[in-house]
Amino acid sequence: MSKVTNTTQDPFYFILTGIPGFEDLHLWISIPFFCLYTISIMGNITILTVIYTEPSLHQPMYLFLSMLSLTDLGLTFTTLPTVMQLLWFNIREIGFEACFAQFFFLHGFSFMESSVLLAMSFDRYVAICRPLHYASILTNEVIGRIGLTIICRCVLAVLPSLFLLKHLPFCHSHLLSHSYCLHQDMIHLVCADISVNSWYGFALVLLIIVLDPLLIVLSYALILKNILNTATWTERCRALNNCLSHMLAVLVLYVPMVGVSMTHRFAKRASPLVHVLMANIYLLAPPVMNPIIYSVKTKQIRQGITHLLLQRKVH
Repeated sequence: MSKVTNTTQDPFYFILTGIPGFEDLHLWISIPFFCLYTISIMGNITILTVIYTEPSLHQPMYLFLSMLSLTDLGLTFTTLPTVMQLLWFNIREIGFEACFAQFFFLHGFSFMESSVLLAMSFDRYVAICRPLHYASILTNEVIGRIGLTIICRCVLAVLPSLFLLKHLPFCHSHLLSHSYCLHQDMIHLVCADISVNSWYGFALVLLIIVLDPLLIVLSYALILKNILNTATWTERCRALNNCLSHMLAVLVLYVPMVGVSMTHRFAKRASPLVHVLMANIYLLAPPVMNPIIYSVKTKQIRQGITHLLLQRKVH
């Protein structure tokens, strides 16, 4: 028993993996990664700046969008240090505590992204199905409570899995298959019974990864029913266009998320390159694509960006 205890308590580091089979090209591969991270950071900061500086955008829809941008920035800054230092300097080691900190923020912001998209679907439902009560239902106080609930939900969802994993002995290889610390990756390095972790992970999948999309689909079913029953063709097109940005953001998050889950469960013997590419798409696609989607599809955001650029040009 003493040997297992020492294995658990002694400080050590995990070893990260870059792009399998392309280690010699890491410096070149870093160029598209650097560009994607730059697009994500600049795009989301621009969205936040536009919403902050434009009083006309201080509305529920854009406040939720600012939450999404903050979440995307959090997700970006969580993975950026380990990914870029590995690609640029071939620094593969990450300390035990640092890995678990990244684990917490990585999964926390990922779940937060899902929760914010769920809140945004509720916003769209109220705006289209209860337009006369929109301002009275989604007050600033209510939006603040929703934001606080999202934070508490994600922290309480991630903490148990973190503590459960942290107190298990890592007796196997400390080599991770990604350039960041993922739960589904780290759990394979444990040499103890992980049935509790597996059941908790399964419950978490049901409560967030399955429940959130189902509730989003339900909200859009109610929206569709409402506009088909009451609206003219012009109003229907306008209502659906208002929801298009959000629907695209939902697809950008959940399609890669489902892909990663399916790959880890049913394609364990697939090339390591497949797992790495799927995980990178899952973590990079939402932060990069969301600001592009909302900048292109939302007229008010486009106008705000133009106004911001003109102001800077004048000064």
